[in-house]
Amino acid sequence: MKNRNSLKLAAVAMAGLSLAGCASSKTAAPTAAATTTAPATPAPATNPQGVGLNVANIDNSVNPCDNFFQYASGNWLKNNPIPAAEVRWGSFNELADKNNALMRQILQEAAANTSAAKGSNAQKVGDYYATAMDSMAIEQAGLKYLQPELARINAIKDLKGVQNEIVRQQLYSTGAFYSAGVGQDEKKSTEYAFQLYQGGLSLPDRDYYLKDDARSKGLRAAYTTYLTNTFKLLGDNEATAAKNAAAVMRIETRLAKASRTRVALRDPQANYNKMTVAEFNQQFPNLALPQALQAMKLGAVKTVIVGQPEFFKEESAMLKQEPLSDIKTYLRWHLTTSLTSALPKAFGDESFRFSQVLTGAKKQQPRWKRMNAATDRALGEAFGQLYVDKAFTPETKQKAMEMVANIREAMAEHIQQLDWMSTATKQEALKKLNAFTVKIGYPDQWKDYSALNVSRESYLKNVLAARQWASMDNLSKFGKPIDRKEWGMTPPTVNAYYNPPMNEIVFPAGIMQPPFFDPKADDAVNYGGMGAVIGHEITHGFDDQGRQYDSEGNLRDWWTKEDAAKFEQRADMVGKQYSAFSPLDSVFVNGKLTMGENLADLGGLNIAYTALQKQIRKQYPNGNAPKYDGFTPEQRFFLAWAQIWRTNARPEYLRQQVMTDPHSPAQFRTSGPLMNMPQFYEAFGCKEDAKMVRAQTERAKVW
Repeated sequence: MKNRNSLKLAAVAMAGLSLAGCASSKTAAPTAAATTTAPATPAPATNPQGVGLNVANIDNSVNPCDNFFQYASGNWLKNNPIPAAEVRWGSFNELADKNNALMRQILQEAAANTSAAKGSNAQKVGDYYATAMDSMAIEQAGLKYLQPELARINAIKDLKGVQNEIVRQQLYSTGAFYSAGVGQDEKKSTEYAFQLYQGGLSLPDRDYYLKDDARSKGLRAAYTTYLTNTFKLLGDNEATAAKNAAAVMRIETRLAKASRTRVALRDPQANYNKMTVAEFNQQFPNLALPQALQAMKLGAVKTVIVGQPEFFKEESAMLKQEPLSDIKTYLRWHLTTSLTSALPKAFGDESFRFSQVLTGAKKQQPRWKRMNAATDRALGEAFGQLYVDKAFTPETKQKAMEMVANIREAMAEHIQQLDWMSTATKQEALKKLNAFTVKIGYPDQWKDYSALNVSRESYLKNVLAARQWASMDNLSKFGKPIDRKEWGMTPPTVNAYYNPPMNEIVFPAGIMQPPFFDPKADDAVNYGGMGAVIGHEITHGFDDQGRQYDSEGNLRDWWTKEDAAKFEQRADMVGKQYSAFSPLDSVFVNGKLTMGENLADLGGLNIAYTALQKQIRKQYPNGNAPKYDGFTPEQRFFLAWAQIWRTNARPEYLRQQVMTDPHSPAQFRTSGPLMNMPQFYEAFGCKEDAKMVRAQTERAKVW
């Protein structure tokens, strides 16, 4: 999925593991008419190696061949209702919570240290977090620190003033109008390019503005209330606030109509449109790109990559056609709502009221948790250094590197053994696999924050300073060699990603912990958890998007026509399978939107299984691998996979996930791949008529 945000445009399809936009997942599983019997209740663990798998989570009243999601985690699902402040609850959240406690401790210590040397990372992290947590100071300041920015918008007299403000808001990452930044040129991956991408919406997706069903209308009504009440907090009277709310809704709806769908955004070729600055300026004159580039200190830029030309055509027309006062209102809205956490509590309450309708959350996250995340976003590599000292061992890194080597080797074997791919394409695929860069834990070279000024005066000022620093840091890459040491996630992040133009797989320290990875656990559990995650990221290099990039990260077709057609045929089968999954009544997974992640889950699990078998043969050449907790290594492998996806989710959240997230709901991430794997049927003795077993002609196998 394109990882675009207005703070830092990663010019790249960063395919992640994530449960959702901020890590996501779901409820029930495919129901089933079972025939096989569940394994007998396992004996209690007797071997110290039998760690990493929680057998108490297993619901033995469910047949594993019927509904493996419920079997593997049914007791956990029953005993772990979703906390009021969460929209879903699962293993990602449990681990993130553990990380959060450690992060909080580090940040509180930093904030308490008022004698840190000025300009040091310790001073910046401490001051940032201290101001973020000082709710009283934020309340007392009111709009004082926002006022200069509001006054600047208010003073705009003409289109030129609007153009200047759009650039300012780009640097402040408010999300207004579009997203822009410097990233790798996807067809010339050894160079950076300036790129522009559609944006400017406040709701999660274009379809929220355009669909006419009752739920969409209800959401728009709630959004209008949120708009109106926020404008009242900014000082508008009732009538003016209502008029301004309508103006923002009209402008954003117009932008939504011009925006591509999330499925259309998954086509890297269609979203790569290179043109000269002069051509851009001729086609979209009202965006004044030459002046914008000058203001961003990028006057040397001669060509730009435009994601969606039709979007910019409409935006250029809009800037001329819409009343100036309405455009100013839209800019005021985006500025204000991008800074909600740095404004008085009433602004946050309005925002949360709307998110309740959107996601079903019952209670707002505690401020310390929200500010942990905010500090991580702003200064992630400054306090990430403190985090890894406490949470990551060399032993973990070493074992993870060994797993990556084994899984990469298994992937090479899978490629060589494919019966549907020609030798020429196989050679290119192996060349790409061998060129993968692997990053584990944390960066070898940390970011330099020396140009960022942070003080204890105002949280809002610190937020704007950090955003501007991040934007300028991104823009400063233009014309320099590609920074191959850079990371797209911070060390505490519970996630992982594959970056096609870099051709790299990245695993932050945050995910290298139980239940994903435990140096003390048996191999079966580690390969079913972290091994499948590693396999997932490797497979992203060969999913429907990743396969379009070559070994050097260039968007280049290295497939024979016949092989590409055979790949698409196999991928389509996966798409149809997932499109039939329904997490809620009349709500279906979008197999096209989730294609890359589903292929990565299926491929990742298959190659991790192969790697485990090799490991078992190495360790137990006589074939007498021991059982732990009463389970064979193969059973523990699949149980570990299922238990990392254990998740309860609110129905509102599931609806939003299906519309916007490239990841399928958790129960289908668990069962979807297994339903295609004879290795799973064999491990649990599933009969052919079991619900988890697909007919041979309906089984998908790509990698």
